Amino acid sequence: MNIKETALEIFESLKEKYIHLRFKNRMAKDKLLLRYIIKELSMYFLLMFLFYFLIFFVNQILVMMLKLLGKNLPLGDVILLMFYSIPSIISQTAPFAVLTGFLMCLGRMNSDNEILIFRASGQNPRLVILVPVLALGFLISLFSFFVNDYLLPSGLIKYREQYLVSISRNPFIEIESNSVKRFNENTIITGEVKNSEISDIVFIDRDENHNTRIISGKKSHADTSSEDGVTMQLTMENADVFVLDSKDKNDFSLIRSAVMKLNIFESAFIQNQTGVQPNEMTSYDIYKEIKKIKKNKNHSKEELNQFVIEFNKKYALSFGALFFAFLALPLALIFGKQNGTFAGLIIGILISAAYWALIWIFMLAGYRNGLNGFIAMWMPNILVGLAGFGFYSVMMRQ
Repeated sequence: MNIKETALEIFESLKEKYIHLRFKNRMAKDKLLLRYIIKELSMYFLLMFLFYFLIFFVNQILVMMLKLLGKNLPLGDVILLMFYSIPSIISQTAPFAVLTGFLMCLGRMNSDNEILIFRASGQNPRLVILVPVLALGFLISLFSFFVNDYLLPSGLIKYREQYLVSISRNPFIEIESNSVKRFNENTIITGEVKNSEISDIVFIDRDENHNTRIISGKKSHADTSSEDGVTMQLTMENADVFVLDSKDKNDFSLIRSAVMKLNIFESAFIQNQTGVQPNEMTSYDIYKEIKKIKKNKNHSKEELNQFVIEFNKKYALSFGALFFAFLALPLALIFGKQNGTFAGLIIGILISAAYWALIWIFMLAGYRNGLNGFIAMWMPNILVGLAGFGFYSVMMRQ
């Protein structure tokens, strides 16, 4: 081997080492930058998660205080009901916290010229930020799905059980003065309610033959009951019972009594006490129920669509965080050039409110008007995704 070939080999070896060293330095800088971006995004997400959580939680506390504490319900029962409501609050909080937190974080980085520094250092800010944004949004979506699919059903079941216990201790939780309340297929109309005395009461339901039954009393006294399934026992004075024949509108029965005792069952307040509602199931259980319903040739389309809505709801609401993460980057770079943190907060709250309204509009359209469950629950996310692509095209032109 001559001197020239030896020199070329040494040169190539040094070149490879130099390239490897540059690559390691670049990777170290990229990892440092990646850790910085993830840290900032996580900090703002946790801040906004706490913000939204407190809003929803305080709202739940106010509802509980107005409805339950005013009815002399034990404080321990109220605390348990609030505790079982936490998974529901978390499931609502996570997507909005992603949107608002990411907007505030990226908006601050834009207004502080950090995005410009990335660009000046040879980094592509769209790529170097987009990857951690989507990765963190995906991880938060997985966490949200775990809450929606496991913790939320358990919380709803425990909440329902505890609520029935609370009603059995104090039936007046659901009865107010001068009010008309509908519980499933039952309607209760009350006059003045004081302690356990009700001045006037009208109870409308259906008997075993599906005839409309109207029970009224001038003065009633309410007591709790030790019988299984009975929430309240009403002792009614001067009671009248009208039974209207469902087959013959001109036929009716009238029963009058000086004193009558009326048992009001748990099913009068909460439907299907012995069964599990779709929102109290995991996605796997709902999927099995959908297959079972489809096998029944005489199945109800409304019942099937309810299960389809709940199945897609678990995924759509959970992965709404990923769609919001995708939308946050272009919005922050376009509108966050000045006062990026404040602008991100305002934009995030406005979009969250609009998204929440869309969720309810499409969900009600699914339940009441028969809109396909998949479309009803995924349409808000599809609109967010389309908006994200639109803002990305604007960002690329800038």
